[in-house]
Amino acid sequence: MLLAHVVTVETYAGEGSHGSVYGPPAPVSCLLSQVTQLVRAPDGREVTSSASYITHPVHDPPPGSRVTLPDGRVTTVITVRREGVDIPPLPANSEVMMR
Repeated sequence: MLLAHVVTVETYAGEGSHGSVYGPPAPVSCLLSQVTQLVRAPDGREVTSSASYITHPVHDPPPGSRVTLPDGRVTTVITVRREGVDIPPLPANSEVMMR
């Protein structure tokens, strides 16, 4: 898998007394696509995704995680779709859809 980009992910950890709480920033090698598309959120709503990235199948940030793109834009995870995990010999990956 060609992982030509690096995004920075801060995993959503919940809500605190001062708002959302995130884990420490972690770089993630990925293949980034900044294409607008309609996706389904975990609660069933249809929402617009402005970007997505594909990376290794073990990467599974929860919805609400904060992602900084290479151009500095900050966005949040809508949902994660895992492909090919149980279908050898197909390459497995995670696709992360963001606002």
